[in-house]
Amino acid sequence: MLDLLKTLCCMDGPSGAEDVVREFIRSHAAHFADDIRTDAMGNLMVFRKGIKHPAKPVMLCAHMDEVGFIIKRITNEGMLKFGFTGGVDPRVALGRAVRFGQVKGIVGIKAVHLTTASEREHMPKTKDLYIDIGVTSKDEALAKVQPGDYGTFDSDIVEFGDGLLKAKAIDDRFGCAVLLALLRDKPPLDTWFVFTVQEEAGLRGAATAAFALRPDLCLVVEGTTAADLAEVPPHKQVCALGKGAVIPFMDGRTIYDEGLFDMLRQAAETQDIPWQTKHMIAGGTDAGRIHMACAGARTVGLAVPVRYIHSPVSTAALSDMRDVYALARAFLEGIAQSIE
Repeated sequence: MLDLLKTLCCMDGPSGAEDVVREFIRSHAAHFADDIRTDAMGNLMVFRKGIKHPAKPVMLCAHMDEVGFIIKRITNEGMLKFGFTGGVDPRVALGRAVRFGQVKGIVGIKAVHLTTASEREHMPKTKDLYIDIGVTSKDEALAKVQPGDYGTFDSDIVEFGDGLLKAKAIDDRFGCAVLLALLRDKPPLDTWFVFTVQEEAGLRGAATAAFALRPDLCLVVEGTTAADLAEVPPHKQVCALGKGAVIPFMDGRTIYDEGLFDMLRQAAETQDIPWQTKHMIAGGTDAGRIHMACAGARTVGLAVPVRYIHSPVSTAALSDMRDVYALARAFLEGIAQSIE
């Protein structure tokens, strides 16, 4: 699964431009799929028959998109003014390498010696930043990029320290890798594996996918913020790397199904899979739309802790990834066992 994750993280698929990621996943999933669909939004929905056949659909979900950039206009000097697709802290982007396809660039800002004392006291805003692609005029820039083009962070994948992985887009190419890994083996019950678009832009793909499939229950596999850093009080660290899979009971968009939460927790304890929950209620996932679709769906979440999320240096522990995969597998097995 690690090699698959690395391949997925190398791909560029910001919200609204997930095509390359979707085609890669489709090419792998097609070998195992009994049904495979792409809807008007761009969601990829893959069905595989299992050993048991529930009366209502069971769905696993992960989003294909990553945070990124979109060009808004080009200055006369050839600099790109941009907006973010998804939630990116401007401080994270400053000085970082980016790419628009094969076109490379650097996120810059006015030199510090040209700023006023007041400007130096405040965090820079997106409007103060620009992307330098190494040209000197608007016409030169327009020969390479256009307003409306999508970009991503340009970042290498590195294993370092005590079993850590650094890459862009771990949120949520990790979830996609888990779903693909589960799809390869015949599942214990009929399952829809759904790879959504535009999660970072407002959980948009999940809304249409859930409406189309009308699942009875759903597991959302994600990356979630870890703030286990020096000088951060324990109650604000949210979760921590190396302490196992995260099973959230609530976030800013969803109160997760209590029964499914207990099932995952009990599976973790029975199978000696390390797990933790989140110490803060914030953020949101595709579950925020899925659990409200049509007449509603029982929904639960499972996530890998990620430091520096929504940045080019997102960092996760390999051990936590293995724990999430094991629990996702246990989820399918537990649901299958509950069917007469």
